[in-house]
Amino acid sequence: MEKTKIVLATSNAGKVKEMADVLAEFGFEVIAQSEFGIESPEETGLTFVENALIKARFASKITGLPAIADDSGLAVEALGGEPGLYSSRYAGEQATDADNRKKLLAAMKDQENRLAKFVSCIVLLKHETDPTPYIALGECFGEILTEERGENGFGYDSLFFYLPKNLSFAELETKEKKAISHRAIALAHLKEQLRGNKE
Repeated sequence: MEKTKIVLATSNAGKVKEMADVLAEFGFEVIAQSEFGIESPEETGLTFVENALIKARFASKITGLPAIADDSGLAVEALGGEPGLYSSRYAGEQATDADNRKKLLAAMKDQENRLAKFVSCIVLLKHETDPTPYIALGECFGEILTEERGENGFGYDSLFFYLPKNLSFAELETKEKKAISHRAIALAHLKEQLRGNKE
């Protein structure tokens, strides 16, 4: 049976493989938007859901294919949900991961409440104007450390302490982190929805 091509609104090779592995059983062949020369649109949404939809609709409009996109970030309770939608550019548009972590540590310096969560929203559109897209959310709860721990991962992983394992995300093996991460949870929810639709 010929697979249905679906464009993934990212240029991240890791995400492409992750999505491809999940969607293969549903007859999708995942292609990164970079293969079509597509740049990401401006993310003007006020929620992770809105930004994921913006990215997916843009990719679908240009390619004419079904599209999948995710938007994710870190939400810290004591900071009113920051860095949230601006997680990747918390310390500025050209900020590095290290810059963002430094700003977060400074913002949390005197905070007793260190609760935080990683959030992932994945949306799947059948076409650009699909009024009923699949929307899957995943959340992973933890705390913000007072200093960095671990060498693995990226972004805020070295500051995110995951209580069930008693380790930071950057101290977990990659395979272990992928199994329990916010994106893994969102992907599992997406699979449930797709399976339900097949029955």
